[in-house]
Amino acid sequence: MALKSIKAERRRLADEVYQQILGAILNNEVGRNDRLVQEKLAAELQISRTPVREALLRLEQDGILVTSPRGGFVLHDMSVGEVEELYQARAAIEGQAIRILAKRNDPRINADLRATIEKEENITSKTVAAYFEANRNIHRRMVELCDNRYLLEMFDNIWNRAISFHLFATIEKVDLSKSFGDHMQLVDIIETGDPRVAEDAIIDHIQEGLELQIEALGQNGTA
Repeated sequence: MALKSIKAERRRLADEVYQQILGAILNNEVGRNDRLVQEKLAAELQISRTPVREALLRLEQDGILVTSPRGGFVLHDMSVGEVEELYQARAAIEGQAIRILAKRNDPRINADLRATIEKEENITSKTVAAYFEANRNIHRRMVELCDNRYLLEMFDNIWNRAISFHLFATIEKVDLSKSFGDHMQLVDIIETGDPRVAEDAIIDHIQEGLELQIEALGQNGTA
């Protein structure tokens, strides 16, 4: 089998472009009506089109962008059905993660998680992006601490797909502070050492998040 050599430099450049575009989406610098065209992006970044195209295709594969009929890529606008599927997948991944944490019931891990929650919920910015980032960091740390690389990989994939939805489905009429739920209570439940109770708790927590997002979709006229 003949394989071509991998150009590590170009691969790293494509990753950097991916992260820059992802950051622009998260910071609300890319809107629903904006088209991302590789030629324009390459000119703005002052690099060749190849790593830009690689980044755009990866974003499409991750479900963040879709091909525009007018050329280029636009944000993927999630339907209610897709949002429900997304949260169901989250419940499966994070449910297994919290089961592992509850079974271990390690005081050092539990203290780490409490410290993460306290830090992330102490936000000064009240923007959608700030709440999204804080929530993601808390839940990612929970999965990260269970020490399962595959669960963490699936977690990252699911939350990346949620970026455009969270930014554009949530509106000011929805109380964003509700998105935090009660993360500290989840740690209390982990400390009971009962995996089944912990799993039920995280599923209820995620369901509350789903209901909040469905409410936002309805108020935004897209439900």
